[in-house]
Amino acid sequence: MAGDFERVFRALEAAKVRYLVVGGVAVVLHGHLRFTADLDLVVQLEETNVRNAITALQALGFNPRAPVDPMELADATTRRSWIRDKGLTVFSLWSVEMPGTEVDLFVEEPFDFDDADTRAISADLGGIVVRVVGRDDLIAMKRAVGRPKDLEDAAVLTSLSEHDE
Repeated sequence: MAGDFERVFRALEAAKVRYLVVGGVAVVLHGHLRFTADLDLVVQLEETNVRNAITALQALGFNPRAPVDPMELADATTRRSWIRDKGLTVFSLWSVEMPGTEVDLFVEEPFDFDDADTRAISADLGGIVVRVVGRDDLIAMKRAVGRPKDLEDAAVLTSLSEHDE
């Protein structure tokens, strides 16, 4: 699966997509080893950037779980409708070629992207450098979601932060 993530990262980098890794993969990249099957990404929700991300992911065989045109994600009005009418928080994509890997793209930036990007870290994954949301931003996201697993991640990340001081 790590190979699948690497393929996704390489495709996004080649397409010059602005994104930040969040979720379980970000937790792992911040130093807490745990299992995660999906790749959660906050893609800067600027139309061209989103279209580039979708094009890159489609080239890897990723398609939306919902029966919609994936390019609709690039439209702010459509995203607002999905949030309001369907309670959508992430746009999930899957690939027959990588059945164990799901990519979830946030339909709303959970933070100001440019600000979060200034606090992000770069992680070198065997020659591909990926941008990962900063630890404090990740902790805030996990606490805001509030599921038991997210609260556990937040607690572990907080203890790692305290250990680093």
